[in-house]
Amino acid sequence: MVWFGSSGAYRRILGVPGLQLTSVSYVVLGLVAEGAMTPYDMKQKAARSVGYFWNFPHSQLYAEPARLAALGLLAEKRESVGRRRRVYTLTPAGREALDSWLREPTSEQPQIRDTGLLKLFFGEGMSPEEVSVLARAQEEAHQARLAVYEAKEREIDHPHHAATLRAGLLLERLLVDFWRQVGATPP
Repeated sequence: MVWFGSSGAYRRILGVPGLQLTSVSYVVLGLVAEGAMTPYDMKQKAARSVGYFWNFPHSQLYAEPARLAALGLLAEKRESVGRRRRVYTLTPAGREALDSWLREPTSEQPQIRDTGLLKLFFGEGMSPEEVSVLARAQEEAHQARLAVYEAKEREIDHPHHAATLRAGLLLERLLVDFWRQVGATPP
């Protein structure tokens, strides 16, 4: 039996009380659901996909798979030759945990961690010219990210990935416009 509470943080899987699965746990399960992977493969895949909208220390992708394997959510195989890397695959229990989590509605608010916005918020001591410099730098940074997303848009054929990318495109366009306006008329 799999039970998922509304907080999204604590889980009881297959009668294991107090089992904690985090967002990174689900990132790992989701990545491995696409096929067998080493932690390095997960890191590379995350950097090219979920890393654009879900920020986390990628070093966690080296410890979390072993923990999930110990819980029976992943199966671990060692390569017999070479570097003897650990290769992980999803177990039926892991698939069940991932599927249950995917179907659980979420009402968590998105987290925006934007240093430019933080500086603007506390920028009372900044001159309008300094705010304009900050705004131009932020506009350029968001233009660069927008260009990356637009290039990815031509490569993606998976409908769920394309829908997620659309959110990123909309957000970056909004932020480019926002910073352009702040630069033109600084507070």
